[in-house]
Amino acid sequence: MSSRNKFFRSFLGENPVFGKPISPQQPPNAGTNTQHQGNQSKNLTRRTNTGITPYVGAFGKPELLHLLRRSLFGVKMADISTFTGKTLEQTVDALLTVSSTLPNPPLNDYGNTNNDPNVIYGQTWINAPYDAALNNFREKSLKRWFWDLMANQSTDLQAKMVLFWHNHFAIQFLEIPLASASYVYSKLLFTHALGNVKTLTRAITIDPAMLFYLNGRLNTKRAPDENYARELQELFAIGKGTNSNYTEDDVKAMARVLTGWSINILTNPASTGFVASNHDTNDKQFSSFYGNAIIKGQTGIDAGNKELDDLLSMIFKTEESAAFLCRKLYTYFVYYEIDDTVEAKVIQPLAKVFRESGYDIKTVLKILLMSEHFFDNWNRACVIKDPITQQGGLCRQMELAFPVTTDYAQMYKMFQMGVDYGSLTQMVIGDPPNVSGWPAWYQKPVFNRSWINNDTLPKRNLFSDSLLVYGQKVGTAKVYVDPWIVTKKFSAPGTADTLIADAIEFLLPMALSTKQIASLKEILLPGAIPDYNWSDEYLSATDVSDPNHTKSLNTATIKLRSLYKSIMNLAEYQLS
Repeated sequence: MSSRNKFFRSFLGENPVFGKPISPQQPPNAGTNTQHQGNQSKNLTRRTNTGITPYVGAFGKPELLHLLRRSLFGVKMADISTFTGKTLEQTVDALLTVSSTLPNPPLNDYGNTNNDPNVIYGQTWINAPYDAALNNFREKSLKRWFWDLMANQSTDLQAKMVLFWHNHFAIQFLEIPLASASYVYSKLLFTHALGNVKTLTRAITIDPAMLFYLNGRLNTKRAPDENYARELQELFAIGKGTNSNYTEDDVKAMARVLTGWSINILTNPASTGFVASNHDTNDKQFSSFYGNAIIKGQTGIDAGNKELDDLLSMIFKTEESAAFLCRKLYTYFVYYEIDDTVEAKVIQPLAKVFRESGYDIKTVLKILLMSEHFFDNWNRACVIKDPITQQGGLCRQMELAFPVTTDYAQMYKMFQMGVDYGSLTQMVIGDPPNVSGWPAWYQKPVFNRSWINNDTLPKRNLFSDSLLVYGQKVGTAKVYVDPWIVTKKFSAPGTADTLIADAIEFLLPMALSTKQIASLKEILLPGAIPDYNWSDEYLSATDVSDPNHTKSLNTATIKLRSLYKSIMNLAEYQLS
């Protein structure tokens, strides 16, 4: 049995975490304009042979939803409307087009109880002088801000790629004593999210937060520190695969290239410095993996920049660098399993294009997201949502109302709700477990299945249950999703069967069994009462002039909350 089949068998068929099995279903034929059924059959034993040839099948609603689910943190009804009728290329081009305007910086939301003498309440702290007593509060403000930018993203790929790079070039905010440095790092990710990878790698290498996190600030000619040089090769640019044949001497030579960089902690925000007297000015010899390259030692205040440019040119000339990064993108956007066929038909052709483009991220993403492989039925409904996608995506998809931007305290408490639930479900934004990032994107053989266990699943469900039914306490208020916002946008919400079908299509990446659908219908029409009962109740609930309006509204609201709660408690809801 293939690992793919084992996944569906354990996750959807026999895993006791979910309490009940889900009937295996065959995937539909490629190119059909039906909702994707998932790939759960225990008899399926092979992966796909498709590659990066452009997809030419139907680009209907199922295909659009698949693309948007992988590109966004939660798909809103407005997103579907925006792209309906557009071609695949038009849609992908729009998703790859991001604003050059950076998000507004994080604010002082802590001033009411923890006075910041340098920052007015509701203003940003990023340019304020360092204050050890306030750094922890600023760090928390930064995490809340970061979560908000994921959950309330624009309809493009920027936020999704920011999380990708945060996982790839991982740092832990809690380990950085300067919150302003962590903000500069975060800003870099937004600036370069869909830009040039070489440019981003250069910026990250001398970023103040990274210089602190991986000891680059301590790396001098008298006491070389190999930490960043090692991770640059193992985790950031080359990988640890069978073709990654750099040597220990390469690590040592790379560390010497990177000597002399420092952090200016007195600037606001923190900035990068270079101390020429701490730089190793001798030549650096590299192994045959790098073509026996020699990086000439430089002197003077610009020595660090010159040698860094030479170093990155050497690294990105290797074939393995492009392939390594393409594997990371594939794992993030498509599926965790890369077999020999995927390597040959997807990874290597993509890597060639990546190198030829000069490492332009938009170029390679456009090819991947428009490929027949991406739309192959094997690659739909097969990824477990990370907590940000599951929780922030719920808020975005169900259009949870956030406080007005002038209510700083309550607004940031709402963001803290997301941070807290992320922590409960093993994904603290700003604090990956270590420099390798979150295990779901690299740890064999479990990969993204690590998001789901007996501890995290009830907490995932608690998030949706609280917002839909019980109310989530935020500050002194209770916050609820208004189920009517989405319901009224469905095609025929007054017809029970159509409402359920629309809700399933909107919230789930795969169809449900007849038995599951019947269970959902029982919520709207308990005791198998005739369908017109829901139609009458809906009409009364939405007509303020109806004499039974208030009673019908209350009853229908309870039913809708229960309907969406039940759908979100299904195992299928955890998939994308």
